[in-house]
Amino acid sequence: MDQSLQETRGDRALHEHARPRDGKGDPAAQARRWLTADLPVNEAVLFALALAVGSAWYFSLRVEPSWTLVAGGAVAGLLAWRLARLIWLLPWLATLALIGFGLSGGVSLAKLRTAMIDSPVIAAETEPVLVEGWVVSIDRGSSGPRLTLDVQAIAGFSPEQTPRLVRMTHMTSLEVSPGRFVRCYGVLRPPPAPSMGADYDFQRTAWFRGLGGVGYVMGRCRGGVLGAPAGIERGARVELASLRRQFAAYVNEAAGPRAGGFAAALMSGDRSFMAPEDAEALRGAGLAHLLAISGLHLGIVGGLVYWIVLRGLALIEPVAVRIPVQKPAAMAALVATASYLVISGASVSTQRAFIMAAIFFGAILFDRAALSLRSFALAMIAVVALHPESVMTPGFQMSFAATGALIATYEAWSARRRETQTGAGRGFSLAVKSLVVTSFVGGVSTAPFALFHFGRVAGLGLVANLAAMPVISLASAPLAAAALIAAPFGLEGPVLRAFGFSLEIVLAIAHALDEDVKVTGGALPSLSGLALAAFTAALAAMVVLRGAARAFAMGLFTVLGGFAWMAGAEPDVHWAPSGDVFVRTDDGYVRAGFVEGDGLGPMRFVDLEESRDCSAGCVIAGVSGRVSLHTGAPGEQSCGDLGDGIHLFAGGDTPYCPASLTWQEAQRLGGQTLRVTRSGDVRRDREPDCVPRPWSPCRVP
Repeated sequence: MDQSLQETRGDRALHEHARPRDGKGDPAAQARRWLTADLPVNEAVLFALALAVGSAWYFSLRVEPSWTLVAGGAVAGLLAWRLARLIWLLPWLATLALIGFGLSGGVSLAKLRTAMIDSPVIAAETEPVLVEGWVVSIDRGSSGPRLTLDVQAIAGFSPEQTPRLVRMTHMTSLEVSPGRFVRCYGVLRPPPAPSMGADYDFQRTAWFRGLGGVGYVMGRCRGGVLGAPAGIERGARVELASLRRQFAAYVNEAAGPRAGGFAAALMSGDRSFMAPEDAEALRGAGLAHLLAISGLHLGIVGGLVYWIVLRGLALIEPVAVRIPVQKPAAMAALVATASYLVISGASVSTQRAFIMAAIFFGAILFDRAALSLRSFALAMIAVVALHPESVMTPGFQMSFAATGALIATYEAWSARRRETQTGAGRGFSLAVKSLVVTSFVGGVSTAPFALFHFGRVAGLGLVANLAAMPVISLASAPLAAAALIAAPFGLEGPVLRAFGFSLEIVLAIAHALDEDVKVTGGALPSLSGLALAAFTAALAAMVVLRGAARAFAMGLFTVLGGFAWMAGAEPDVHWAPSGDVFVRTDDGYVRAGFVEGDGLGPMRFVDLEESRDCSAGCVIAGVSGRVSLHTGAPGEQSCGDLGDGIHLFAGGDTPYCPASLTWQEAQRLGGQTLRVTRSGDVRRDREPDCVPRPWSPCRVP
């Protein structure tokens, strides 16, 4: 008995002595194991996100970086990543190096893309001039149709000074159409810069598009007799613009008067026939994504063609038993989506959607998983490589946020079903669950970007999508495809009318659920850049990380984003280039008409109606004190003579005072925002100095 006990104790001691040899309980061995363990990270997605962040970083810089710095950073990032992979063999270090390589690569791609742009821009507002060119698109504007012209010549401008494209508002009856050569007499000015920090930068977007001037037509544009422009690219663009307009006009007529414009927008991308109240209702209900030719549209077109060809070939027994019928179906879908890309005008957002669709169907051709985070990463890399400037646009951010979140959600859902060996239901039950999950995840993942860029979220967006998307998927999309199939036989008329009727149902849903939660109404604070970065990091963690690390990082960044959101400083006064003054009061923001300007107001306040007429001067009680709007000049008053509160002057000039602003200075700075700190000091968002970027030259006083 004693001997047995001694043997047992000896065995236990031997086991305890041997344990450190296995690394258990040995801190050094545990540290080695932790340092060399694989990280729960999707490296492809991480690299794609780093590229996008690097490009965004470049466009956010105040100073243009030199080629030496950019190229040196890219080479250093590449070498560091390769060394981390080949020498140190430490996954966490290799992951950090991969992030650095992606960031430097994104900056390099953005710098290269900027250097490739060579399109003149109107330097200052012109006198009335004659503009000649071909109409390539017509968009609906608040003051009238907006014509985009492929410029042939501008009176008084040399060929080196002539922009490639200009956009002019036509305020009288329009008698020209895309594809026509026209002569327009009007005023041109540079594309407007954002008047508010972090607002949508139309000036940068226009510069990369080659849009060198905007303005308005005096009178009307008249047709000319000049033929097609020289060059294959320009000629094809003008011809496609003409065909696209004819197609949109036909669909608008055939689909019925109520939803004809909506039908034309969905099938051709031409939204000029769309009624403004319908477009506003779709935006308010959270259905504005239906108006942009995006992944939804190309996915429906490609998916329907894929399904029709797949089922058709499967019915032909000699073909079905000899070849994998999904591959010719994927080829047909690629051709269909490419054709739709051309018909819809091939905008940057449509190109982005086509790249994602091409990778999806290309994966089927090469026997890969069609819908995966790897294909998501490839699509993002391709878009950033081709159009790095698009990373700053709401379309890029919202589409990739929704796509990545949905793929990660469905991958986790599928893994959960495999682990528990349970199904998600079939038929109607599965369709309802998928629709609810898709609408909820899509809405939550895009809400921060909608709030940041537009200052609004759709309060009933989930309900609207749950009600409208079945109509779009089960009725509108099949009818649109059927109309295209029936067109060669001349039978598309009744089908298009049915298509229009289905869209009338969608419009009825949009008008019924047009209930917005708007920042301008004071219901929600604006989202700061820091808060958006934190929420974006939470979404990135969702698609990059796995396991417990995903849940921890998502929760951490979501909480940090919430704190940053609530702690963000709201603008107290903003004076926009439009001449309007926006003041934060206890009842929300007030829009006061003050002086006549020629610019735009912030996108955040685009829905705020003018509630005060201060053209003769007024005083507004703001949250942070009195805001006085003076029609005259400050005269000889010094900063200390102005009195309490913030003072805005319609005329004259004054020495620099943080609590005062003149219209001359507001115009020169392209708008100005004033914030009152807790200590009572007034801070300006823009100081009087200026550092130019290629797309944003300094304004001349």
